[in-house]
Amino acid sequence: MPYKVFFLSLGCAKNQVNCEQMMFLVQSAGHEIVPDPAGADVAVVNTCGFLASACEEAIGHILELAELKKAGGLKKILVTGCMAQRYQAGVLEELPEVDGVLGTGSYGDVATAISQVMDNGLRPCYMGNIHTAPQNGPRILSTPPWYAYLRIAEGCNNHCAYCVIPSLRGKYRSRPLGELLDEAAELCSAGVKELLVVAQDITRYGTDLNGERQLAALLRELCRLDFHWIRLHYLYPDEITEELIDVIASEPKILPYLDIPIQHCNDGILKSMNRRDTKASIRALLQTLRERIPGLVLRTSLITGLPGEGEAEFEELCAFLREQKIERAGVFSFSPEEGTRAAQMEHVDGEEAARRAEIAVDVQSDVIDAYNESILGEEREVLCEGFDTQAQLFYGRSYAESPEIDGRIWFDGEEETAAGTFVTVRLTGVMDGELTGERVE
Repeated sequence: MPYKVFFLSLGCAKNQVNCEQMMFLVQSAGHEIVPDPAGADVAVVNTCGFLASACEEAIGHILELAELKKAGGLKKILVTGCMAQRYQAGVLEELPEVDGVLGTGSYGDVATAISQVMDNGLRPCYMGNIHTAPQNGPRILSTPPWYAYLRIAEGCNNHCAYCVIPSLRGKYRSRPLGELLDEAAELCSAGVKELLVVAQDITRYGTDLNGERQLAALLRELCRLDFHWIRLHYLYPDEITEELIDVIASEPKILPYLDIPIQHCNDGILKSMNRRDTKASIRALLQTLRERIPGLVLRTSLITGLPGEGEAEFEELCAFLREQKIERAGVFSFSPEEGTRAAQMEHVDGEEAARRAEIAVDVQSDVIDAYNESILGEEREVLCEGFDTQAQLFYGRSYAESPEIDGRIWFDGEEETAAGTFVTVRLTGVMDGELTGERVE
């Protein structure tokens, strides 16, 4: 019997790809995907479990759906993804409102689970092998039609001391090159103009297949397809090779925007967190990238309050930010996650870590403000994403803004501009931290 199924995906883009694959499986089984949980038969919550705060957010959404279920506006709730994998049967025990769980190795069982909860009154708990679960499969895109994610690998072998990802997603597994190119070609044929290449660590792509880094070769092949932009997320600094830099610098379709998570710059902290970088190696890499890739915009992730961080180490991090002028940064306070080595190490309390994060954000805000001021007057290619009726302005992104995580560029123009089209915008000002400009005809 067909049912109405609502999907809510939380967390990262990699999780979103899993949700898109589940949506396809559910639709192929004859069910209807609906945009609202009210009136649905089943709500599938695809959770993030990377941090305790992400689990709390997921639980909040589940409890909201439980209220809808209690009122008769929803029949069943399935929980999938990283929180389900992390706590497994505990989700069913602690949340009686939940009707079934699927771990990160069992996304392919979603249609079966729906039938079991709806037709048989069962409370399934599927926990497949996270090291061998299939990664491929058709998707129903949940992004706007002009951009999509291409997940090139699953899992992680880095085993950073603060991170639970390897225990949730398994060992690093690269997808075969041909499989990726086939999927990319389908996305291109569907009208996708911006392809975002993602994985927990894209720089190690291929090393598990034949021992060789194959990201540069993959990117060359992707550039043969009719994408307008190709954007790269999560390049670990210790695996960025000369060949990869050459490809990024020479291929016009690959945007000069690199997301390189460094987490910290203090040598002692990096070593204790099982990072393979040093302050000197990070500094040298960023200098090389700036020299070789004109107009480069960098994004990074930082953690304040890591074990070993005192006031001196924190000041060292702030000084490094001021020195390197990394344009984009996500700053997080250290969360001692159960099951990680870092949780057992001595660290500052949560309030102090949060205080330091706020200070680092202020430092980074100064960097961003200075960057925005420095590019006023430039003309940039902007991908229009819509029109805001309240502001009476169009909005979009240039190469320097990745979807969902960076700001927008707001611009006016007398001619109607369709979402998903590229226009030229002269940058003229800043509004609430975001750039403004005027369309150049």
